Amino acid sequence: QVQLVESGGGLVQAGGSLRLSCAASTRTFSDYPMGWFRQAPGKEREFVAAISWSGGSTYYADSVKGRFTISRDRAKNTVYLQMNSLKPEDTAVYYCAASGRNDWYRGSWDSYGYWGRGTQVTVSS
Repeated sequence: QVQLVESGGGLVQAGGSLRLSCAASTRTFSDYPMGWFRQAPGKEREFVAAISWSGGSTYYADSVKGRFTISRDRAKNTVYLQMNSLKPEDTAVYYCAASGRNDWYRGSWDSYGYWGRGTQVTVSS
């Protein structure tokens, strides 16, 4: 069982940056494609970014493309989300997730079977 713990959230002004981290509890993490999702109050959980097990392929939601970067360090069992040029509409709880399916790149939350508890990101205007 993969356990995931997010960190790095906080309060930042619009235009600022944050880097989220997601640490996995086991080495099996290195074999899983990983994703970041977010959920704002009153809204559905939405896809943000995903990365292949090797780190060689990445996918982004249009709303964050060019501003966010997903990466992973397999040796540290950690995946990152670098968020630049943050906007108030980026405010949400951010979750990392691991996928055991081949359709992980489609960005559907139900392709991901393991989830962290989330970290709050608040962007003030």
